[in-house]
Amino acid sequence: MTTSPVERAADQFVTALAQWRAERGMTKKQLAARMGFDPSYVSHVEGRRHKPTEDFARRAEAVLAAGGVIWQRFQEYDELRHARGPVLHRDPPVPVQWMPPGTGLIVEQEIAELTYTRGAYRCRIRRALYNAGVEPVTRYLVKIAVDRFPHDPAGSNRHHRRYPLSFEEMDLRAVAGEGDAAEPMQWRLKLDRDASKEVWLLFANDHGQFPLYPGERTTIDYAYTVGEEKWGQWFQRAVRLPTRNLTVRLDFPVEFEPQVWGVETSLAAEVPVRTPLERHNDDQRAVFEWSTDAPLLNARYRLEWRFRGQGAPANGDEGARTELNGHELRASQRMRGIGIVQRGADLLRQRARHFQLPREENEARDAVSVLRDTLDRLEALHDFSKGVGLAAPQIGLGVAAAMVRPPERGADPIVLLNPRIVDESSETDEQYEGCLSFFDYRGLVVRPLRVDVEHARYDGTRMITSFELAMARLVSHEIDHLDGRLYVDRMAADATLVPIEEYGQTGRPWRY
Repeated sequence: MTTSPVERAADQFVTALAQWRAERGMTKKQLAARMGFDPSYVSHVEGRRHKPTEDFARRAEAVLAAGGVIWQRFQEYDELRHARGPVLHRDPPVPVQWMPPGTGLIVEQEIAELTYTRGAYRCRIRRALYNAGVEPVTRYLVKIAVDRFPHDPAGSNRHHRRYPLSFEEMDLRAVAGEGDAAEPMQWRLKLDRDASKEVWLLFANDHGQFPLYPGERTTIDYAYTVGEEKWGQWFQRAVRLPTRNLTVRLDFPVEFEPQVWGVETSLAAEVPVRTPLERHNDDQRAVFEWSTDAPLLNARYRLEWRFRGQGAPANGDEGARTELNGHELRASQRMRGIGIVQRGADLLRQRARHFQLPREENEARDAVSVLRDTLDRLEALHDFSKGVGLAAPQIGLGVAAAMVRPPERGADPIVLLNPRIVDESSETDEQYEGCLSFFDYRGLVVRPLRVDVEHARYDGTRMITSFELAMARLVSHEIDHLDGRLYVDRMAADATLVPIEEYGQTGRPWRY
């Protein structure tokens, strides 16, 4: 019987391995052969007679194409295994990502750039390719899709039926190779729809063919243009081939006052991108960049933006409201649109994992950075006159971190790591609360007027902070989230939720 966290994590790794092996229709011997192991090795790992290694987990993930699930389960197991004591020996790291024989095409680096100029977006994709397969590559599939109103599929479909995307306006161009050796690539149509196109870029032109043979490398560079009336304010990269590095770059006029955020969608969840975007101004241009050295296969990475300056093109949501005959998106839809996990998700009902500080200081700082970025985006969507809080599970992170911004304008947010309430006042009051994870309603909740909270610094030391009135309510609400509890759990049995349309107190602070 499994009794320790390490053993439970090992069981979860083995379960994921077996499930994906069955999903791919492989026997243990077939999987072992594809991974380059002795035929009995997979059986020993699944039977818990051998401990999985980093090399084993990487190879299993590559062969089974599990969307990062197997690798994630191994990392969880490996962290717990080496957290039990300093005497344990950690396996040497695998320096190069292993790919099974016959993997096929690998993207060693992708740089995707989107530039707004004079009413149109120019998209340029540059990919460094390596043929790890056994056959020459003669063509490369490119998918181009637009969605003017991503939060209103019906309205977007009507719009693109009326204004279909055309190859004439796109001016699609592609080359293979670099410098003087670059060769123009011809292309052949595969799919032609109002809002999406698929074409084969051919390793050929009027001068002849130039296939990419096994073991060879090349770079392809293609670009196309789409008018602002057809391009919604989002730019998404889908990882369809094994990819080692992905960089996404946005280039807008500074005068548009752009605000940009990112969302990652995988088989497991949709969450804000795990590292912050970087911005720099180049003359009169605002350039935003985001990179990852570990993009998950089958994941999608989407950057979204809004323009706040005068003279900027209309934001996508504004267009969506027009398409919906003046009816704005529901509050919950706006929250979901920036990556807030919504009620019904399992993660909101699970107790968050505490950080092992100071060992996990970097992980804690990363979580806080994502929380801060999300709070900034939230304040562009709604006026939080009562203050606002956000817990890590609400952005898809099952760790004990939360951030609370006081009601006072310009106040710095409070960071809470591994918090727990150690004392509270006997005096209480009852106020309406809202939750970003079901923002269409409000409910009356009784809370203490003062709470004393023990929480951690990044260096692992503990401190106790006392919060009163509005801050006591906000902090208590977020700590509930970290315990897997929602405010509806604290409402009276006969109480009912009030739709936000009937609430009438939006924009007003709580009264004390």
